[in-house]
Amino acid sequence: MHIRISLRKGELAALLERLRQAYARGELRLIKRIQALLSIIDGKAVSEVAERLKLSSQTIYNYLSAFVLKRVDSLVYQRPPGRPRKLTKTQRKVLAKLIERGPEKAGYDCGCWDTVLIQDLIYTRFGVEYTPHYVAELLKNMGFSYQKARFVSDHLADVAEAQQEWLAKTWPEILQLAKEKGAMILFGDEASFAQWGSLSYTWAPKGKQPTVKTSGKRKAYKIFGLIDYFSGAFFYKAHTDRFNSESYKTFLTEVLTKTNQPLIIIQDGARYHTSQAMHQFFAQHADRLTVYQLPAYSPEFNPIEYLWRNIKKQATHLRYFPTFEDLVNKVDAKLRYFAHTPKKIINLMGKYCQSLGTDDSAFGWT
Repeated sequence: MHIRISLRKGELAALLERLRQAYARGELRLIKRIQALLSIIDGKAVSEVAERLKLSSQTIYNYLSAFVLKRVDSLVYQRPPGRPRKLTKTQRKVLAKLIERGPEKAGYDCGCWDTVLIQDLIYTRFGVEYTPHYVAELLKNMGFSYQKARFVSDHLADVAEAQQEWLAKTWPEILQLAKEKGAMILFGDEASFAQWGSLSYTWAPKGKQPTVKTSGKRKAYKIFGLIDYFSGAFFYKAHTDRFNSESYKTFLTEVLTKTNQPLIIIQDGARYHTSQAMHQFFAQHADRLTVYQLPAYSPEFNPIEYLWRNIKKQATHLRYFPTFEDLVNKVDAKLRYFAHTPKKIINLMGKYCQSLGTDDSAFGWT
């Protein structure tokens, strides 16, 4: 049903001002009430407004009746006597599950939670009204923090079996083989460091977003890397050309010359890792090289990812590189630092073991 309301002079401005004040004070019930009135004034049907605001049609009619009688003066709520209602322990558990499932599963047409949205969720589901500021404190006490999301592959369900086999069978097999041969377990990967820099979170004054100058140049400094699971040794080779099988062979040949023990290489499925040329290379060096492939779409199974993140954090996050040489010098300095501090890399291996749910105490790390 459509209802028409005629506004008197200045009432629309008064409604909008009250709405602004309600938002500033976090008065959720009043916000919804004014939004309902504005929607009806805009020609929306009562049923449509009720569904959008998650209110009953009767509540909308009550708002309209009060507005017709008292106009803008109807837009007030008396604070109920006694102590304000609070969420029970059971309700907090339900709230936590709702938040973890995301806004869309809770019926909202967005993918990001903020305190205002969670304030609405609490009021709609439990009838408890908190200010956005208090919601932030509540979430903190419930073990939540405001974080940036990360992408995960939509193929995870398809590779779950392969990942489980890696954890239960392949990884223990690699450890046993390394002990029998006295081999190094080398996790390999590549990283690119762009001259335009990289962004990250940092502390800054409220209302003043940090800015970082950038050259805007897409040129990147590229690194092949291998880290040893047992010793924390870090082998790397930098270049500016594209990653390919020839440059990968060159890198591995250098690593072979710098070591004298068997090497177990663990790599992902990049084409230049698995090309025919690489199969031939591995066959030629089968006396020293044993190769294992990580499960597809499983970067979290490769501890060198932690190293790349640390290097980028220290070398390129929020930094300005007017020339490519500036970038190279800064990245090289951080690469040398980690190459000379194997204990730092062993700490990253500890994080890796935690992510796999394995115990690192058996490997003699200190």
